[in-house]
Amino acid sequence: EDSKLLHAANIMAQYIDNNEDGKADNMTLLTALTANNAALFIWKSESQINLNVQDLGADESIISWHTNGQTGQFDAAIEEVWHVITHTGYANAYPTIFGVNAGTALTNAMDIARGGNFTTIPNPYPADAWYTYDDQTCEYDCMVAEYIYWAMSSILGAQKNRLSEISQEWDLNTNTLIQNTDTAIYSLLTDPQYMFPTVLPDGTYMH
Repeated sequence: EDSKLLHAANIMAQYIDNNEDGKADNMTLLTALTANNAALFIWKSESQINLNVQDLGADESIISWHTNGQTGQFDAAIEEVWHVITHTGYANAYPTIFGVNAGTALTNAMDIARGGNFTTIPNPYPADAWYTYDDQTCEYDCMVAEYIYWAMSSILGAQKNRLSEISQEWDLNTNTLIQNTDTAIYSLLTDPQYMFPTVLPDGTYMH
């Protein structure tokens, strides 16, 4: 549906132009996205998934979540669009900081959050870990994408009502919890030089 397509496009626009002044907040990020052919593929049925790009199911995109007090089925556009921006954008714009290989500032923070540098899923995770994603098909670079999503969306308030749904993977569902516990990722995602969003997109981009 056009409404789902426009919703995802507006979410992406709000991530990139978070102050909605009609210009990208971070031109280095925008250049990386365009130079690396960033794309989001929206499908109506899973049988249509035939491209090696980030995908989003139309039925996963829940526009009403934003107007229903952030309750009910979560709007997956918040997550899948963000994966495009970080994996194709930030990782290429700042490879030593936000790259997905071991030893970047981002992956060093993730290793702390997971309780160690793990290339396979530990069973169990260390007791002091707060990021405990356990999908066996998710390799290290995938773990990084999920980590920066959980952290950024929690800082922006998207996870505040979802702890019971997400605690198997992520414990720090609010800005305060991240600020107090995951100081490494908090300092990265609030560093003004990288111009990360400060307002959660809702699909109402006005430009």
